[in-house]
Amino acid sequence: MSQHRSLKGASTIAARRNVLKRFERVELLKKRGQWKEGQKVTGLPKTKPDV
Repeated sequence: MSQHRSLKGASTIAARRNVLKRFERVELLKKRGQWKEGQKVTGLPKTKPDV
């Protein structure tokens, strides 16, 4: 009998996330040069994670 896919270990589940947390979005914007110091963290532009 095989094991259900939801019970596999975390190391085998490496799906790419579509939604980033706020701090991840800020880091990504800083890396891209689209972030200005003192800018508000609410209302951030939509970002797609780097591949």
